[in-house]
Amino acid sequence: MIDLEIRHVTTYRYRRPVELWPHRLLLRPRESRELRLTSMDLLTTPPASLTWAHDVFGNAVATATFTSRTETLVIDSRVRLGLDAAAWPVFTIAASAIRFPFRYDDGEWADLGTLSTPQFADPAGRLCAWVQAFVRGPSTDTLSLLKDIAAGVSTGISYQSRDDEGTQSPTETLDRGWGSCRDFAVLLAEAVRTLGFGARIVSGYLHDPSHEAIGSAGGGSTHAWAEVYVPGAGWITFDPTNRSVGGADLIPVAVVRDIRQAVPVAGSFHGASGDVLGMSVDVSVTG
Repeated sequence: MIDLEIRHVTTYRYRRPVELWPHRLLLRPRESRELRLTSMDLLTTPPASLTWAHDVFGNAVATATFTSRTETLVIDSRVRLGLDAAAWPVFTIAASAIRFPFRYDDGEWADLGTLSTPQFADPAGRLCAWVQAFVRGPSTDTLSLLKDIAAGVSTGISYQSRDDEGTQSPTETLDRGWGSCRDFAVLLAEAVRTLGFGARIVSGYLHDPSHEAIGSAGGGSTHAWAEVYVPGAGWITFDPTNRSVGGADLIPVAVVRDIRQAVPVAGSFHGASGDVLGMSVDVSVTG
C-alpha cells in the first residue's frame, strides 16, 4: 500500500464583492477495498456551512452554503489516503462472458440500465463503424477485445490537454483526431456501449511517481478514465490515455453515466457575468 496526499485548490476571483449561492463539491475520494481514506479537510474562504449526501451513483457530495459576500472564493481540499491497487490485476470472468458477444443476465441488464445505452447521437454510424473494426469474427475473447478498444483510442487519437470546460462528443474526437483524457474516457465508454457493454466514466486523480504518465503534471493531476462491467470480474478499469488496465495509481472520486455529472466544483453567484475575473485550479498528488 502507498500513502498519498492530495491537495486540490480551486480559486475564483470577482471584480467586486458578490453573493455566493450554494456550491456542489465533488472532491471526496471513493473508499473501497483498494482505497482507504485516512483524513479529509475541506476548507473554504469565505467560510461555508457544509452538508454531505450521496448522489444516485454513491458519490460523496458536499453542498457549501455561504453567508458573506466576497471578491475571492477559495475551495481547498486536502486528503490523505492509502492506495493498494494491483499493477497487473487478474480478472476472473464468468464462463458465460469469456467470449463476446455474450448476454448479461436479466438482473444485471436491469441494474445497468442507461449505463449500457449510448448517450450521444451517432446518426451516420461513425462510432459504430470505428468500434466494430476491433471485433474479430463472430466470437472473440472479451477481455482482449476491451483491451484492444482501449488501446485503439490512444493509438488513433492524439492526446491534447484542454483547460476549457466541456467534453467533445465521440464523433468529434474521432473526426478531429485529438482529445483530452475526458474525451478519451467518453469515447471508450460510448464505444463499448454500442457493443452492448455497461460502462461508466470515472473522474479523479492520477498518481504519477515516474513523471511519465500522459495527462499528468508533476507527480499527479486530475484525470478521467472508464470502467466496463464484465460478469464475474465486475467493473474493470481502463485508462485509455495511458493504455493501462486496473486501478494502480488511479484515485477515483466520482463514477458517473455522463462526464458532465463529474464536475468537481459547481455553483453560481448573484451578479453580472462580467464580474468573474478568472478561475484557477492547482492540484498536487504526492507520496
